[in-house]
Amino acid sequence: MSEGVTDRLSELAPSEQSLLGYLFWMSRPRFWFYLAGPVVVGVVYAAESTADFFTPVTVGMFLYFLIPANVFLYGINDIFDRDVDEHNPKKSDEGKEVQYSGDGIVVMLVYLMSATGVLLVPFLPFEGVYVLAAFFALGAQYSAPPLRLKTTPFLDSLSNGLYILPGVVAYLVVARTFPPLLAVAGGWLWTMAMHTFSAVPDIEPDRAAGIQTTATFLGERGALAYCGLVWLAAAVLMGLVHPFLGGVFAVYPVFVVGIVAASVDIDRAYWWFPVLNTLAGMVLTMGAIWGLLYG
Repeated sequence: MSEGVTDRLSELAPSEQSLLGYLFWMSRPRFWFYLAGPVVVGVVYAAESTADFFTPVTVGMFLYFLIPANVFLYGINDIFDRDVDEHNPKKSDEGKEVQYSGDGIVVMLVYLMSATGVLLVPFLPFEGVYVLAAFFALGAQYSAPPLRLKTTPFLDSLSNGLYILPGVVAYLVVARTFPPLLAVAGGWLWTMAMHTFSAVPDIEPDRAAGIQTTATFLGERGALAYCGLVWLAAAVLMGLVHPFLGGVFAVYPVFVVGIVAASVDIDRAYWWFPVLNTLAGMVLTMGAIWGLLYG
């Protein structure tokens, strides 16, 4: 997201000093489509006609994963990272993310947001309920005890496959069957690298707080190499599903190579990432629609 768009969002959004505004900013609006986007992709690739795009269930899923699920996911993260975030410049007064201050009402609302996901259960196929449960389990245990997966190198990366689970649920809702396993594996690898790339700017704050992650373990250059290799593997698997998918996912290893070759500051590149993901998701979605209409 460009600085201009970010500034505009800040002008239009409620102030973080209010409870509503705090929840809004805590949910990371720049990253809302990281969960809602896979729902869109899952629906359009499962659809047999455009009539499958907009049903009460698909719209309800999109809305849930657009905001409530993000409040749950990032809220859990902030609640259990309160001490760690004191070292994080992104959470400073001049940063781009708010810092949890220990408000009990916020805790209650975060858990309430997770509970509203239960409203989806009656409309899901049997398998979809288990996938949704896996999303909540990974979303909670990534940040919360006893597992706190974010503090274990490589498990932090692996657990972030949770970001594709909304897409798997959406696909199940429309197609009543699982998406191709190669596509799930490719998507899981993509989210693993996405997580580590996003953790690179936090290397120093995490080290200062005594937190071990894949990024702190590998260091900046090692973590970027890891991201490039994992994204390349994701592109290969997606290419086996369909060359178009492989082509879209191949953009990501090229992105990493470009950053390293141009010596772009990772703190700057981090804020470009939502734009890249949005564009890639748009191309994936339009490709599915084109195939449905003209394939």
